Amino acid sequence: MKQSENNILKQPFFAKFWVSRILSSTSFQMLSVAIGWQMYELTNDAFSLGMVGLAQFIPMVLLTLVVGQIADRYDRRRIVYLSLVIEALTAGFLLLGSISGWLGRDLILLSAALIGACRAFEGPTANALLPQIVSKNSLPRAVSMSTTAIQTALILGPTVGGLLLAFGASAVYLLAAAALMISAIFTYSIKVEPIKDRKLAKISLQSFFLGLEYIKRKPIILGAISLDLFVVLLGGATALMPIFAQDILQTGPWGLGLLRAAPAVGAIIVSAVMAYFPLQKSVGITLFGAIAVYGLATMLFAISTNLVLSLFALMVIGGSDVISMVIRSSLVQLQTPDELRGRVNAVNSLFTGTSFQLGEFESGMLASFIGAVPAVFIGGIGSILVAGLWMYLFPSIRKLESLTESSNGAGEQVH
Repeated sequence: MKQSENNILKQPFFAKFWVSRILSSTSFQMLSVAIGWQMYELTNDAFSLGMVGLAQFIPMVLLTLVVGQIADRYDRRRIVYLSLVIEALTAGFLLLGSISGWLGRDLILLSAALIGACRAFEGPTANALLPQIVSKNSLPRAVSMSTTAIQTALILGPTVGGLLLAFGASAVYLLAAAALMISAIFTYSIKVEPIKDRKLAKISLQSFFLGLEYIKRKPIILGAISLDLFVVLLGGATALMPIFAQDILQTGPWGLGLLRAAPAVGAIIVSAVMAYFPLQKSVGITLFGAIAVYGLATMLFAISTNLVLSLFALMVIGGSDVISMVIRSSLVQLQTPDELRGRVNAVNSLFTGTSFQLGEFESGMLASFIGAVPAVFIGGIGSILVAGLWMYLFPSIRKLESLTESSNGAGEQVH
């Protein structure tokens, strides 16, 4: 497959993959906005908001090892396709429940859990699919463009979701269901390069843990994945957005949509720039610097009582986070062999994807005890402390100069 590194969106199959990711991620963000708003309207309880995150977190944890095995042994394209179809049907269920009036707290949590299970399959499998669509040389740029798709979704999803909430949650569920079905069709039409000479061990208890063992042997991958877990766990304030929108900034659903979209406004600008001007040097220091900025911006958002200042802080959060995301994603993809890519990406998704849901749960719990503002402010401080600690624990990351630099640290000991 011939690749045009400078015009990657002109590659038809990558373009379909890219559009599909925008549609599926936009739909997920729309569903998150609607579910969170509807849950808070029903319960007026920060604890219940946190439970939504926990409902999505549990199936992701339970399915991680299974997802990796399936993604490494079966058609990744079909796995993503089926996941999207089930998500669309779940959105349809939420639509029917909202229209009929029987959708309550427990059914919302059940739907969130089913969406979480589908995302457990969709996310890591789609990530593992990407190297089958583009060449190794094009992969860093493809990762950046894929990140741009996600960030585009983070703008479109919350904004559209927040605006549509003026017409009721059912309007959000209807559009999300339609977009997910279109995304599924795009995914099914993608043709991928078959993997030659893939060597897979027979299914056994040991094979389930090969991804974990590989990550443990590679300090750069271990550090990159675990770094995201703790930063998002401590610094995430997404679950508390309804509280900030209603009680602190005193805006309605439109304000919630703006708050949810603001991080992506900064992120999409930065990710688009990185797609055409990739990082060339001091990658490790840049990673830790971006996380420090992320923590400071989180603290600013926590203490802000002005909508404009809050939106600015969230834009900085998004811009700094995307730098970290592109670096970490590229490292994981480039330093993992294809026969383990599904399992490694499954573990990566457990750390990166579920850290978001677990972070929502943690934020909701902490906010229920000490309030939303202190909870978010403490999280920002924690992100900065984690960055400093990881610089010491993983010197191979700190010393990393480029994304394509080979790791010599297979046997490196973590401090």
